[in-house]
Amino acid sequence: MTRLVSAAALATALAAATFAPAAMAATSQDSAHVTTSSAAAAQTSASIKPPVAEKRPHSYTRHGITIEDPYDWLYDKSYPVVDDKDVLDHLKAENAYFEAHMAAQAPFTEALFTEMRARIKEDDSTVPQKDGDYIYWSEFEEGAQYRKHYRKPVAGGEPQLLIDENELAKDLEYFRLGAASISQNGRYLAFSTDTNGSERYTARIKDLETGELLPDVLENLRGDLVWVKNDTALVYGPSTEEWRTLEAKLHVIGTPVAQDVTLYKEEDQSFGVGAGLSAQEDWLIIATGDNETSEVRLVPAADPTAAPILVKARKKGVEYSVDIREGEVWVLTNDDHINFRLAKADLKTPGNWQTVIAGSDDFYLTDFDLFKDFFVTEGRLSGLDQIQLHQYADPAKVTTVTFPEPSYTAGLSNNPEYDMSKLRLSYQSMVTPSTVFDYDVKTGKLATLKTQEIPSGYDKSLYTTERLMIAARDGTMVPVSIVMRKDRAGILKAAGIEGPGPLHLYAYGAYGYAVPPGFSTTRLSLVDRGFAFAIAHIRGGDDLGRRWYLQGKLFERTNTFNDFVDVGRGLIAKGYTAEGKVTASGGSAGGELMGAVINQDPSQYGAVVAHVPFVDVVNTMLNEKLPLTPGEWQEWGNPITDKAAFAYMLSYSPYDQVVAKDYPPMLVTAGLNDPRVTYWEPAKWVAKLREVKTDDNLLLMKTNMGAGHGGQSGRWNSLKETAEEYAFILWQMGMAPKE
Repeated sequence: MTRLVSAAALATALAAATFAPAAMAATSQDSAHVTTSSAAAAQTSASIKPPVAEKRPHSYTRHGITIEDPYDWLYDKSYPVVDDKDVLDHLKAENAYFEAHMAAQAPFTEALFTEMRARIKEDDSTVPQKDGDYIYWSEFEEGAQYRKHYRKPVAGGEPQLLIDENELAKDLEYFRLGAASISQNGRYLAFSTDTNGSERYTARIKDLETGELLPDVLENLRGDLVWVKNDTALVYGPSTEEWRTLEAKLHVIGTPVAQDVTLYKEEDQSFGVGAGLSAQEDWLIIATGDNETSEVRLVPAADPTAAPILVKARKKGVEYSVDIREGEVWVLTNDDHINFRLAKADLKTPGNWQTVIAGSDDFYLTDFDLFKDFFVTEGRLSGLDQIQLHQYADPAKVTTVTFPEPSYTAGLSNNPEYDMSKLRLSYQSMVTPSTVFDYDVKTGKLATLKTQEIPSGYDKSLYTTERLMIAARDGTMVPVSIVMRKDRAGILKAAGIEGPGPLHLYAYGAYGYAVPPGFSTTRLSLVDRGFAFAIAHIRGGDDLGRRWYLQGKLFERTNTFNDFVDVGRGLIAKGYTAEGKVTASGGSAGGELMGAVINQDPSQYGAVVAHVPFVDVVNTMLNEKLPLTPGEWQEWGNPITDKAAFAYMLSYSPYDQVVAKDYPPMLVTAGLNDPRVTYWEPAKWVAKLREVKTDDNLLLMKTNMGAGHGGQSGRWNSLKETAEEYAFILWQMGMAPKE
């Protein structure tokens, strides 16, 4: 519940609103996630037939190539409103088919949900943190779907309830708390909510002295809410009809929204705009950018309508983010090294960047934070997270925070104040539950404040984790993180499983997002049944540096898919699993990965789960009216103007590359209100698979009719969907209880 937005995190503003997964923090009432008639639910899996989507003639021609697309009608052209009866009927039929087949697994799904829930401390709370005159924290009550957010005065006093998400979510099928920002004087709380999964938020302001909501309402917005002008105004980002944020606007509290002033407007439809405060909260930082280029402007927070200061004009391929301290602009940029450097400049000449920390082939510099007496850099060395402290007088003198395990993930956590003597850090590994540390800057000692509690019990000594390097077909060595039980062989033998056991392989592989080798309580439901669980750190993420990311985008995108397939084959060769015993999952761009790898090597997999998969790549990238398309051309290519990009995209687009052959059992999910991967992508893909695949393996699709990209909201609803996914995997691998 901090008021400060990390300026360094605004490198590409809202370009992070990609086909990447939305945050999964949303929660809701414990309602059924698919609505079907009682008659449909009563049907047995043997009697219900798989839905067959009608084929309607439709084709288009680009660059001299004609594409037949008979399932185009599943795209309701009135989107984001979806009211076409034929479309809705088809989605409901798919849901009925899903429910009919999963009905037999309902007791197993419930058992998995119960064991997963038993690992979660229901009345949990965050570690309190001081911010100004107050200490802030949030907590769950036992049984609750949502958090309550509190504060109390540092000087002493009773806790004050700031937000009760459970009350806000009452009677709603979906609820998600977005931005939450306390005014600097501590009196007002600005917060935003999404009530249907469309990620179009509505913001309100609460007077914390009276408990009343002010009449001000900001609708259809995205991004942060930033207090400026001595707590009399908010900076926010309204969403366009196409779900793009092209403006930073100023709302003066108590005035009509129609009078709000535009502080900056972006003309390039592929860019997104975001705003935050500097480390000392005296400058408003307005950033605009796409996936490869950025540009930043500065205005005094006390006078936000003053003429903005342009730090440096945009240059294609150059990314930079800034913060300000004591009249100096600090800059993280890739202008002269692929792995970024840290520089600074006088505020009077903000574009004259002088190197503070040079770029390195070995160390990937990912972020920085400025504090009163020191600054902190974050990055990765050989794929492992690094936190380093520097003194302003001698930046080259580095103090590295050390951690007890050879493989882990760690980073700065909640550090809201400029003057900090202890840094709040987060830490976990594949065998170590989430841990919160305070790092004493003077002594260099770590103090454990909290370790994730697992009520049903967890014995770390029963598990082992490994970090392997497996060769891809082009000779590139791909890191893989694995966790399994030390007594895995005995578990498999007791279950009557001969030979190598099953292995679940997960990856994402896009946008430079590195999947950390972190801890998961739900994962134990597979591992404790004899699975090995592996994370493939494939190209497309930036696990091994910025070049690792660039080698998985644009005309090198297929490296991502090849890496995943080759990691699975490598794990089979090493005896961790066997042909047909690899299960796999991925979501969003990771769902695209699932579609590509089953087209390439379907026999490797025993079951695949694709969540909100970005599989209709060509059609989406051709449709510049869709929310994200213009901003995505830097990631995937622009098939409208570039024939080579069109041909390359067509060569791997999962929907376009479905052919008549055997595919593994699959579970596919979608969200009707999803603005990132629109519902029709998985719907069209499943329809085509049903038409042409030559096997009898189960293919299920579930559309959340009242949710978006992150699936069901609510910690228990979300957990139920994970239990459902695992029930499907174990069932298809012959490891579900016998009926």
